[in-house]
Amino acid sequence: MPQLRLATLPEIETAVWQELTRAVHDKHHEWRTLVLATVAKVDGRVDGELTADARNVVLREVNASAKQLVIYTDARAEKTKQLREHPIGTVVMWSRRLGWQLRCRVRLSVQDSVLAVTSRWETLKVSPAAQDYLSPLAPGMPLTDAAAALSAHHHFAVITAEVMAIDWLELHREGHRRAVFGEQPAAWVQA
Repeated sequence: MPQLRLATLPEIETAVWQELTRAVHDKHHEWRTLVLATVAKVDGRVDGELTADARNVVLREVNASAKQLVIYTDARAEKTKQLREHPIGTVVMWSRRLGWQLRCRVRLSVQDSVLAVTSRWETLKVSPAAQDYLSPLAPGMPLTDAAAALSAHHHFAVITAEVMAIDWLELHREGHRRAVFGEQPAAWVQA
C-alpha cells in the first residue's frame, strides 16, 4: 500500500522523530540499526591526518524533545576514544519502507560514570547482551583462550548523540524531495 506523502516541513520533522522513537521499540524497524561515522586519526600516521570511521550501531533510546539519540557501547571501543578527541559525527539511516534517508549531524558525548550507566546497566545485565560488556578484552583485540571467561566488571558506556541538523531525503516515484532541519529554519532544498 503506498505511503501517504507528508506535505509540510513541520509534519515531516514530527514524523521523523516519531519514526526514530518507534525504531527503539520495533526490532524490525530499519532505523534501529544506523551508521555512526566519527573522525579518526589514520592508523600509523604521525602527522595527525584525519579520516572518517563508520560503523553500524543500534539505536537504544530517543529523546525527541531534547533531540538526542542514545547508543550503547563498550567504554574501551575505539569509537569512544575518537569521539572524545573529536566530538562530532554523522548518523545515517535508510528506510526502504518509508523511502527516507536521514543524515544527522551530531555532537557526541560518552558517559561511563556510575550515574549515567547504573540504571541502564541494571536492566541490561539480565539480558544476553550483557556479555558484550563483560569481556576482559577490549573490542578489536585478538582472541586468546584465556579471554574466554567473562569479567566481573562491566565496560558498559552510553553515547549520546545530540542532533544538530537533519538532512531528510525522500525517494518517491512521483518525485524526490529533500529538506533540512536544525540550526537554521527548516527549508526545502534541491534533492
